[in-house]
Amino acid sequence: MSVPRWWWCWWLSGAVIALDQITKWLAETWLIFHQPVPVLPSFNLTLTYNTGAAFSFLAGAGGWQRWFFLGLGSLVSIGLIIWLWRLKSEHPWLSAALAFILAGAVGNLIDRAWLGQVIDFIQIYYGQWYFPVFNIADISINIGAGLLVMDSLLRRNT
Repeated sequence: MSVPRWWWCWWLSGAVIALDQITKWLAETWLIFHQPVPVLPSFNLTLTYNTGAAFSFLAGAGGWQRWFFLGLGSLVSIGLIIWLWRLKSEHPWLSAALAFILAGAVGNLIDRAWLGQVIDFIQIYYGQWYFPVFNIADISINIGAGLLVMDSLLRRNT
């Protein structure tokens, strides 16, 4: 039995999901809610929970958003799995992009399913300006989006 041409995408997604869930568990175990722990200048670890989406969109919507985001995240994840499954091996950057986006979506989906909210703990700031707190899954989605843009630019020029 031969190894599928895209096997590494599943390993990449699985590794990022595992890293995301381990770091969230560590954050919940070691950090105190809303008490920043300075790590470097302009970088804290701060445990927060987000019931909304990016930048706390719909966070105060009354509870229905949990089911909305669970459904949306599930549909997006299924779509990404199908896209990755059908993807040809000559598109490694696109494969990596989709694997990172899938990992981030599933990482946050796990939190929503178990807790009804997403665990965030990475805080970046400059002076009095604070970027919204985020997690490894969010980083993974952003890396995937960047690779998606890079792939589209590279393929347009060929």
